[in-house]
Amino acid sequence: MWLLLLLAALLALFCSLDVWYFVRAAAVFVRAWLQPPVRDVTAEQVMTGRVAPRDIDMCHMNNARYLRECDFARFSLYMRNGVFKALRALKASIVVGATTIRYRRPLCIGESYELRSRVVTWDDKAFFLEQRFVSSKDGVVCAVMYCKQAVLRSSPDNIMQYLCKRKVECPEFPEDLQHWINFISASSQNLRAESGLQEKNK
Repeated sequence: MWLLLLLAALLALFCSLDVWYFVRAAAVFVRAWLQPPVRDVTAEQVMTGRVAPRDIDMCHMNNARYLRECDFARFSLYMRNGVFKALRALKASIVVGATTIRYRRPLCIGESYELRSRVVTWDDKAFFLEQRFVSSKDGVVCAVMYCKQAVLRSSPDNIMQYLCKRKVECPEFPEDLQHWINFISASSQNLRAESGLQEKNK
């Protein structure tokens, strides 16, 4: 009887939650915690992966899986470079504000890859990251994503000063990243105009 109740509870859990997401996230956190810290906040970090049957549609990696893997890679990145530690100390948090991804070549079932993540630059409100999926067999960049991560209740400058114990100048914005940021800004202004927020703020 107790076994049936346990199985029913597990079934309900798997039906109502994406259990494997939380299991994988916990594993990524533990692995990153056991690895040596990375002192350079902007240093590229690499996670390896392989396209499994659960990742595919039509024998290649599902588009949404790329974004999911990027989530896990950012968890590891922030654990090792100290950003999560700084956020806790400053009582701040960080959320995804925008992403864009370009798919260049499919990653097929069984294919191994490197997911290379780095903080490219930041402004007064957000960090901007680049994440690249690089095929292990030939080094081709199969997909590249930019991610804007907004810092709440603090700022990227405060985080960098906490980690580096000094004022840190942000790197220059690459041209392609600046074009994307301009798009985000234009989109935000248009949506504000549609909702009447601009008129209310005048």
